[in-house]
Amino acid sequence: MAVFDTIYFILWGDLITIPLPGGSSLGLPLLVVLLVLAGIYFTVRTSFLPFRLFPEMLRIVAEKRSVSEKGAISGVQALIVSTATRVGMGNLVGVVAAISAGGAGAVLWMWIFALLGSSTAFVEATLAQIYKEKDPLYGGYRGGPAYYIHHFFCRKGRKRSLMAVLFAFSGLICWCGISQVIGNSVSSAFTNAFSVPPIYTTIVLVATASVIVLRKNATVKVLDIIVPVMAVIYFCITLFVIGKNIGQLPAVFERIFAEAFGLRQAVSGGFGAVIMNGAKRGLFSNEAGSGSAPCAAAAADMSHPAKEGLLQALGVFIDTIVICSCSAMIMLLTPDNLTRGLEGMDLLQTAMQYHLGKFGVIFIAVILWMFSFSTFIGILFYARSNVAYLFGDNWLSQTIYKVLALVMLFVGGLAAYTFVWDLGDIGIGLMTVFNMAALIPMAGQALDSLKNYEEICRKRKHR
Repeated sequence: MAVFDTIYFILWGDLITIPLPGGSSLGLPLLVVLLVLAGIYFTVRTSFLPFRLFPEMLRIVAEKRSVSEKGAISGVQALIVSTATRVGMGNLVGVVAAISAGGAGAVLWMWIFALLGSSTAFVEATLAQIYKEKDPLYGGYRGGPAYYIHHFFCRKGRKRSLMAVLFAFSGLICWCGISQVIGNSVSSAFTNAFSVPPIYTTIVLVATASVIVLRKNATVKVLDIIVPVMAVIYFCITLFVIGKNIGQLPAVFERIFAEAFGLRQAVSGGFGAVIMNGAKRGLFSNEAGSGSAPCAAAAADMSHPAKEGLLQALGVFIDTIVICSCSAMIMLLTPDNLTRGLEGMDLLQTAMQYHLGKFGVIFIAVILWMFSFSTFIGILFYARSNVAYLFGDNWLSQTIYKVLALVMLFVGGLAAYTFVWDLGDIGIGLMTVFNMAALIPMAGQALDSLKNYEEICRKRKHR
């Protein structure tokens, strides 16, 4: 436990403390420092890619989908898989927690850090495409950070790199922890909304997940349906709530900007909380830099590596600027006196009940089920390449890990074990550190790929 606590503190504790006006301070954990600096560096090196190439991202989404390799998935399907894991519990309760702790101003910082994360997502997804391999088990391609880390650190003649092994192992630990969080979140939401005993919700959840993840190639087909449906429904409900309260919208945006840079927050000692809660939500909701999404990006059959990089950069926009903002608007358009003293799922369900009545409570429970379920089957898609890197190409190791994740999903549905949740936090923290160790020195290859792709685009326009 002492070793565990030490690692947790190194990753998530305050590495640097900056004094602020009003007697407050800004504590910066190692992971936030690492991701923010990397995001700034990649944004500058790509000439502000999230803004400059946003139209090109949309054009790639609208392109005709085609794959040349049997069993492979398209770039848009890879985007859907990564969106499934990004859009989860954090987009609902996580945003609520950020605003509760940091105020409305946390939303603006969430947007800013997410845009920085877009550039990081581009670099890691492009590298994943460059170093992808044929997948002899599932067909198509596989890859991700374990594979480009291997290429960077492994000496000739060795089958595995220690750094790549550590990344892959950290990922498997993280995703087992997330599985338990998902089970607990879904069972709690259904208990609150329908008074359903956790055991029944958990059995249905695990049984449904088993049917999908234990089949060879059912994951992507299911996510192709679930993810667009859940995202569109949630977005449309939010538009309805905004339309219903359209007169309050200018005041909400004024509050977001005022509290993000406001004198009152600085004087009251809360300015650090505003920045940090926005930073953590923006950085860790979209997973940019953690090395998760590249596991999906590598599976895409793309004509150019940079195209998948641009799609994954768009995925960060979808997750934070669109979906997280939906949750923020639902909460900020609710009177403060109704939500004061509440937190987490209780706060979100109260806000939805204010806007939509009893239907709002039911809607949040159902949409949370969809978000969480898609996250679970998405992370098991990620796990494929990491299990293969560690244990080789065999169905036994693949199946054992899936069963382990299903057991964690079941256990989480019945009880919350803080230790396992913290283990998940440690897993994603270590993934980020190991990923960055290769990502920063290898970034030049992704930048060269982007330069080549832009040259191709210029030639296409001049034809």
